[in-house]
Amino acid sequence: MHHLHFNHWAVIVSAIFLWLLGAAWYSPLLFAKPWTEIVGRKQGEKPKGVVHGMVASFIGDLLLAFVLAHIVGWSGADSVGWGVFVGFICWLGFVAAPLYPQRIYEGRPFQYFAINSAYWLIGLLGTGALLAVWR
Repeated sequence: MHHLHFNHWAVIVSAIFLWLLGAAWYSPLLFAKPWTEIVGRKQGEKPKGVVHGMVASFIGDLLLAFVLAHIVGWSGADSVGWGVFVGFICWLGFVAAPLYPQRIYEGRPFQYFAINSAYWLIGLLGTGALLAVWR
């Protein structure tokens, strides 16, 4: 395996995209109400350590974008379509496959899986596309 060169700005912008998508996804604008009901929080209740969680989310998003940049590079994806495909394959194998049985073991409704995995689906499709074309 050879050393991969990739666009650091594309990785940073991808992380920002994922972070902002998550902020919107779990906001009252989209899925905050059903998600908070499923996890047992009161609407509008801010968990302790919300700032720490937001920083940790961004670091996680940065790591995800960094790893996905490598997968996109190794796959040779160089178009929006191929980037979306790589993002979809990563979502299917690394997100949907473990999250679905996890929600069963936890006794959570399908809606919980749908909300969480759809966020990652949209995020990985967009990030895969961005990383494939912005080299």
